[in-house]
Amino acid sequence: MGKRKSRAKPPPKKRNDKLDTVFNCPFCSHGTSVECRIDMKNLIGEAVCNICQESFSITVTALTQPIDIYSEWIDECERVNNPEAEGDE
Repeated sequence: MGKRKSRAKPPPKKRNDKLDTVFNCPFCSHGTSVECRIDMKNLIGEAVCNICQESFSITVTALTQPIDIYSEWIDECERVNNPEAEGDE
């Protein structure tokens, strides 16, 4: 006699949550005013605040995301505001 076939559940679908492309400005503190754009043709990533017009740009790679540009901007702001911390390392 043969066994009954069990009903296998299909594997759950993976969710690909999209990362943000707009962020809070570190200078004027307006929410969702900083927009990050990536120009892959020229390999330039730019973050610009629509309220106070502050901007930051870096060179990008194929793996760079808008959150990476914003994080680099925040890190650079901290380096400029705390110059004594850099000498200790």
